[in-house]
Amino acid sequence: MGRKWNNIKEKKASKDANTSRLYSKFALEIYVVAKQGEPNPESNQALKFVLERAKTYNVPRNIIDRAIEKAKGGADDNYAELRYEGFGPSGSMIIVDALTNNVNRTASNVRAAFGKNGGNMGVSGSVAYMFDATAVIGVEGKTADEVLELLMEADVDVRDILEEDEAVIVYAEPDQFHAVQEAFRSAGVTEFTVAELTMLAQNDVTLDADAQAQFEKLVDALEDLEDVQQVYHNVDLGE
Repeated sequence: MGRKWNNIKEKKASKDANTSRLYSKFALEIYVVAKQGEPNPESNQALKFVLERAKTYNVPRNIIDRAIEKAKGGADDNYAELRYEGFGPSGSMIIVDALTNNVNRTASNVRAAFGKNGGNMGVSGSVAYMFDATAVIGVEGKTADEVLELLMEADVDVRDILEEDEAVIVYAEPDQFHAVQEAFRSAGVTEFTVAELTMLAQNDVTLDADAQAQFEKLVDALEDLEDVQQVYHNVDLGE
């Protein structure tokens, strides 16, 4: 796969931390999933997953607690989960996931971000077929062979195991996310460098300098939108 997941994660965390955008997006996601189910992660698997992700990005506990308490308050606002697909320069493909309480606003803002930055919106399914939903779990302190052995002992099937920088990254089917984590926990691993459900492109593309600059401007514009939670793409941005 060669996506260098740790580098991608570090760039995202560094960029988002400057504006507290990352924390705000996590707070909204935690609030929504806690409101949709139980505000207890032990009985709400979706909430448990979001909290595990938040931990890998060092989201402060007070932000998490406030979001859960807000969900307990029974606010009557309703959020929809939306997915948009589109194209950037030179064959680049983009998937945008959003959480919104105003569908018209979000659709308009996403369309404008594409249009003003060299991209264009596609119809549903125009891009997603080139991506695979993937669970990504990363740990430190073990080799790829050790990880393979413990996963085999736990009878957990995965797609790939790669050593990336100082971590070992496991790529698996989304429904194996918790099974992989439990296998690690049974082996004494309690900290994860990565714990994500993401969309990975089946094939990455490399852009020339001008196209890449335009592409990064487009992605920045999309990620800056208040309602956008995740932006996935098929561009190899290097390290």
